[in-house]
Amino acid sequence: MKTVADDRGCRPWATVDSLGRTDLTKIASKRHRTTPPHQPGPFRVGRSRTGLGLFATEPIAKGKFIIEYWGKLVRWKDVDDEDQNRYYFDLNTRWAIDGADRRNTARYINHSCKPNAEPYEVRRKIKIYAKRTIHPGEEITYDYGKEYFKEFLEPIGCKCAGCVERKPNGKAALRRKRKGGHA
Repeated sequence: MKTVADDRGCRPWATVDSLGRTDLTKIASKRHRTTPPHQPGPFRVGRSRTGLGLFATEPIAKGKFIIEYWGKLVRWKDVDDEDQNRYYFDLNTRWAIDGADRRNTARYINHSCKPNAEPYEVRRKIKIYAKRTIHPGEEITYDYGKEYFKEFLEPIGCKCAGCVERKPNGKAALRRKRKGGHA
């Protein structure tokens, strides 16, 4: 490596390698490298009833590790009340994981009142395990908890498979109710 001369139009502190690339060129090329879009595993990201979801591509046995929910570790006191980031995973009253990075494939796991997976905290990391056997094509879900449910899901209504199946068809239920039948 040698220092770049001013006649090349680079900063005097930049260095050139044997291929003629400056430090700045190498930094820029690292930024534009293609990184894997998602974590590898027995799942894929796909369309679900509520937007995007995580779906099993092969059977996942009960108790098997599925994926880690990862991101920047943040203190709750540093998070603004106006911040509408829905990807904070609560570790305790002091810390949370900001899972907003799209490479965090676990962020695509949706809420369900009847989940098939369960998150566990292991040394400030969230590991997600299968609560029961998950079949190929089935959406991977876990319960987001009461606080998240009350703040984000209750106002718009829960759209998980378990709740949608329990809710009677709106118009048919109204007709039965008007006729004096059970809703």
